[in-house]
Amino acid sequence: MSDPRNAAHAKKVTQEKKHQSPEGKPAGRKKRGPTASVPVETAAAESSGAGDSSAPKPQAGQEAALAVLAQLNEMEFYSRANLERLAALGLTVEDELKQKAIVGPLSDVYAAQNAFQTTLTALIDAYKAECDRMGESGQA
Repeated sequence: MSDPRNAAHAKKVTQEKKHQSPEGKPAGRKKRGPTASVPVETAAAESSGAGDSSAPKPQAGQEAALAVLAQLNEMEFYSRANLERLAALGLTVEDELKQKAIVGPLSDVYAAQNAFQTTLTALIDAYKAECDRMGESGQA
């Protein structure tokens, strides 16, 4: 599977070639500098065929909602990773280092992270349903 950034770059190069005048000079359009970047959601949408005329085009509100959903999913991924690290640290502190005084506060942090993870997962599920509802109403 190709990298979405490669597809986005290829599309940008193609668009720049289309905007050039017949003499080979740019037609009054500035090229992006090395510091400019394409948002991840835009690059993913471009590489997934969002520019295809046969696919239904999402509305601007739906695109923004999908971007929020992507950010929530990313947060959930890191939250799960934090839970795993906290569990490993708890085992290290309790079993290997025998630091019983630290086990309680570390368990409290783990419990707080677990509560955050549970709440975030429920929010993502509700937001996915809302995005699906927006998509269905936008196609009607």
